[in-house]
Order: sequence, then structure tokens, then C-alpha cells
Amino acid sequence: MNLRNLKFPHYLLLTYLILFIVCAINPYDRSVWWAENIPIMLIVLSFVLTYRKFQFSNTAYVLMSIFIFMHTIGGHYTFSRVPFDFITNLFGFSRNHYDRFAHFAVGFYAYGMCEFLLLKKIVTKKWALFAFPIFFIMALAATYELFEWIFAISADPAAGMEVLGSQGDIWDAQKDILMDTLGAITSLVLFYFVRKNDIKKIK
Repeated sequence: MNLRNLKFPHYLLLTYLILFIVCAINPYDRSVWWAENIPIMLIVLSFVLTYRKFQFSNTAYVLMSIFIFMHTIGGHYTFSRVPFDFITNLFGFSRNHYDRFAHFAVGFYAYGMCEFLLLKKIVTKKWALFAFPIFFIMALAATYELFEWIFAISADPAAGMEVLGSQGDIWDAQKDILMDTLGAITSLVLFYFVRKNDIKKIK
């Protein structure tokens, strides 16, 4: 999967476009749908615009697409209403944890960041190669929680609470940031084993 297939990212983009169209049809709340999808559309657009300058590995594209797909689905149902009963019942959860899994997938972007830093030779130390993506993901996670908070208090109250998606958990923001961070650590462990030979070339 790590080998580049120039057509593979196009297949992922096509999959996203199909999913986007399907999920744009009669969402639970149109204002929530816009709030959840605008950031994702910007992410996808950034990949499209920079594709000729830098191509990630297929592994990186797959990992980064997981969050895009999950978030697009979450925007259709709202995250607390995504049909996730199988997982909820399997583990006996008291709430719908679809949003937690989506936050975990945010951390997968650390893989792509690490790949970019390595291939562009931006860092010269191994500790920096792994530390920067983790810190970036943590900062991004905290920033997004601030965005959710601002939207929740400034938008329609019902739509704001749907975007916030706390489901009554007062520690929701902190747990979301933790899941983002754990996802980043997990993806970097994978990156180490996949790109071990390349990593050995730096100090």
C-alpha cells in the first residue's frame, strides 16, 4: 500500500465526491451539515491544489481519508446520531462514541506530516520528526474545540449543541483532544515500522 499508485488518490477523491453527494441529500440539520462539511471541503481542496507539488504515499492518503469519510457521514446524521449501535452495544457504552473514533482518525494526519517532513528533509533530528506532528495535532485539536465552542454559543442553540456533540459529557473537549493525540501516536508507530529504513538515514 505504501508504493505510489498515481491513480489511487483519484479513486479516493471519487469516493469522497460520491459520499459527499449522498450525504448532502436531506441531512438531519442543514446548518449543522454546512458547519461540519466546510472544513472537510477545505481539506480536500488543499490536497487537490497541492497534488502536483507533493504526493503522499497511498498509505498516508488512506489514513487521512478515514477522517474525511467519517466526518462527511457525521455531518449528514450529526455525530451523536450516526448509526453506531453495534459498537455501542458491543462495548456497553453509555453514549454514541462515533465522534471519539472520528477524533482518533484526526491523529492519522500525523502520518502524512511525518512523511512530508522526512521526504522534504525539513528536520534533521529523529525526535523532531516525531515530536512536531504530535504537537501539531494537539494544537489543531485544541483549536477545533475552540471553534466548536464559538459556534455553539453564536449559532442557533439547537444546531450549536449538535456541532458541539458533547452528549452531556462535561469532559468531552478534553477527551476529544486525547483521542486526537492517541491517533497521532498510533499513526507514528505505524510510520516508524513502514519507513524504518528511511528514518535511519537521519540522526
